[in-house]
Amino acid sequence: MPTALPLPLEFRLPDSWRPAPPDSVGAPGVAFVAVHAESDAGFTANISIDGEYRPDDALLADLADASVQRMQEVAESVRVTDRSEVGSADAPGLAQTMAFSALTGDSRRDLLQSQVYLSMLDTGDPRKRAVIRLTLTATALQHASVAEDFRELVRSVRPETGAAS
Repeated sequence: MPTALPLPLEFRLPDSWRPAPPDSVGAPGVAFVAVHAESDAGFTANISIDGEYRPDDALLADLADASVQRMQEVAESVRVTDRSEVGSADAPGLAQTMAFSALTGDSRRDLLQSQVYLSMLDTGDPRKRAVIRLTLTATALQHASVAEDFRELVRSVRPETGAAS
């Protein structure tokens, strides 16, 4: 069953992506999944969005480290290939990319996963901090061709205001 985000978001999904029910694509526990229109050697690139309220002062780097540790439990040869701070002091973020090998279906594949962690204050209660994680997973060969779509989606993410546009 999909999980609700800690606060409602607005974002724009690039044209070559289609929403998919999280449970039907093996992503229970995330709030949103989109799949790319073109597969690479039987693997379909996907974007997922999840998040949670963080009552603690956990650093985004600590959350990213924990994500790497979880990946090491289910994949082989996990290594962080890039990590950088993004955003601003008012809206901090962290981006990282991991390379790993994993069994998908009946095949072992070399995959890349780009993650962006965004720290947002709840507009209804600014004492509440939510951390939103956006994730792109693609084959090593397809990643470069879908990475700009992912960056475009990340740039469009905003807390939902409820105002009609």
